This record gives sequence, C-alpha cells and structure tokens, in this order.
Amino acid sequence: MTRTPRPPTGKPHREALHDSGGTTLTAWVCERAADVLAAVAGHECDDLHARLSIRPQEPAAWEHMSRRLTVPFLPDGVITQFAGYENLTELDWDHYRRTYGNIGRLDLILEAEGDTTNRYKLAKQADVLMLIYLLGPDGLVQTLTRLGYPTTDQTLARTVDYYLARTAHGSTLSRVVHASVLARLNPDQGWATFREALAADLDDTQGGTTREGIHLGAMAGTIDILTRSFAGLRTDGTTVILDPALPTGLHALRLRLQHHGQRLHVSIEGTTLTVTAEACVARPEVRLRVGDHETFLTAGTRRRFHREGDTWHPEQVNPLGDRQERDRARPDPGRAPPRRGRMQDG
Repeated sequence: MTRTPRPPTGKPHREALHDSGGTTLTAWVCERAADVLAAVAGHECDDLHARLSIRPQEPAAWEHMSRRLTVPFLPDGVITQFAGYENLTELDWDHYRRTYGNIGRLDLILEAEGDTTNRYKLAKQADVLMLIYLLGPDGLVQTLTRLGYPTTDQTLARTVDYYLARTAHGSTLSRVVHASVLARLNPDQGWATFREALAADLDDTQGGTTREGIHLGAMAGTIDILTRSFAGLRTDGTTVILDPALPTGLHALRLRLQHHGQRLHVSIEGTTLTVTAEACVARPEVRLRVGDHETFLTAGTRRRFHREGDTWHPEQVNPLGDRQERDRARPDPGRAPPRRGRMQDG
C-alpha cells in the first residue's frame, strides 16, 4: 500500500498511515468476507449481494487484498506499528518511572514538559499486540503467511517482548490484552498480568477513575482471559475446541457454556479435563476437539482427557449414571441479579 498525503489546509497535520501492522487485520477481514459469500449459495447469495450493493468484481478484489497487503517489519522480524516507526526516538522509561512513579498517562506528562508522545516509540495500550489478541497466535501466523510473510512463534514472542517494554498501560484494557497474549507465550507472566487486571477497580490503579464508574470492559475482559486464553475455548463452525493451559497459579477452572442449544460443563483440574453434556433432545450430540483429538460428545454423557506433556489423551466415555452426576449436569437455579453500578470505558 502507499501513503497518500492530505491536501494542504493551512494547519499542521500528519500524513495518513497506510502501511502498518494493522493491515494484517484488514487482510483477515477480506478473507473472511470472501468466505461468507462462498458459504452462501443460491437466492440467499443474490439477496446478500443486493442488500449490501456488492458489485460482481468485488469478491475477487477481496481475495486479492487478502494476499497482497503490505505489513512492515523491523530488521529482526518484529511486526512494526507503522512504516517509519523505527525512526522514532526511544523513551527513557527508567527516568520517567523514577520521576513520576505511575506513568500510565505519559501523554499528559510529556505535554506538561512541552513534549509530545508522537516523537517516541511508545504506546498507551496494546496496539500491535491486539493482532495476537484478536486472531490468536496461530491465526496471526496463518494470515501473515498468506500475505507472503512466513512467521514463527519465536517471531511473535520477540514482537510481544518488544512492545511490552514500550507500553505505558494507560488504560485498564491494556493489561487485559497483554494477559491474554501472554497466557500462551509466557503463562506465568500472563497470570501476573491477569491479577493486575483484576485489581484495576479494587485498588483504583489509575488513581481516581474508579470513582467515576467501574471499568466494565476490563471486568468482562478478565472473564474472557479465563475462558478463551486459560481454558483455550473457541469454536470452529459446529465444533467446540478446548486446549487448556492453566498457569501455575491457577489450579482449577470450571465453566458452563451453551453451543448450538447444547449445554456443556467444563472442568479443568491440573492435567485433567472433563466435559459433560446435559441431556438434550434438540441437540443429541456435539462435536468436540481437545488438542489433536476430535470426537462427538453425546447428550447425557461426559468425556475425560488427560494431558501428558503437550498432548491430550482421551479416556473412556462415561454416561451420567448416578443421581449426583445428573444433578451436576442440570442448570443451576436462578440467581439474584448482580448489583448495578455506574460504568465507564476502559
């Protein structure tokens, strides 16, 4: 892609940035859009084209863009925030931490000094690392490879370390994203960052913002870390995927989910994973993938898996034969609604 200078307006301005790490997400969106059209056939596809005013040549353009967008990198393979980022000045982080302590709002600190954040290699919150948060390590590697940039897990690890050292965490959402990213690449550091994210409102870590309202996005994000990052929960069409990786500080995790009408209970304790399917007439079975093993879980049964090293091994299928097990598979009675409070953005 190219840079397009803005027309002169008589006011100071910066060029619009086109080549950036964020173009990776644009390529992914183009690929998914083409997938949607490929999955819809017949009159439904015609209706979709009409409602969205999709011209005949557009799907081919999406396919082309999903493979040909430019993503800038630093010489060592780190994904760069935007083209030219390497020319910015390094900030003396130690100096500012010694001087101010909490440097979450570096923008205000630098402004008070007559300076600006635009001169430095710094971020208020996760920027490039949002790619790993949104697509996952495997998804990001696949997208970059499709664009012609073969990438390894080691490259992603270097990218994470690079931006962790240059992020001020000026938003409560920043540690949510970093904890999720680190959950796979550095579980113990991810656990520590997760605990910091939990304390955002309990300890008012931003120095007074909690009085204006709770940080609902950050609170919800910590739940997402437990389910999507530590439990490794995701879906692929009709398949429920679990790939747990609990940090050493988290010994057990239990959750419930509903997928295509089937209620599942998931229990992770150490190296053991148990998935229980409630009795369900509408959905007699659900496709389940744990690690490299894929199976069907029939309603009213449970499957247990044991991990050895990095590999999950299935154990015998067990029906819910006793009353205690059946009771555990039933939905809990209604709970009292949560207390309400004022909310604000992260």
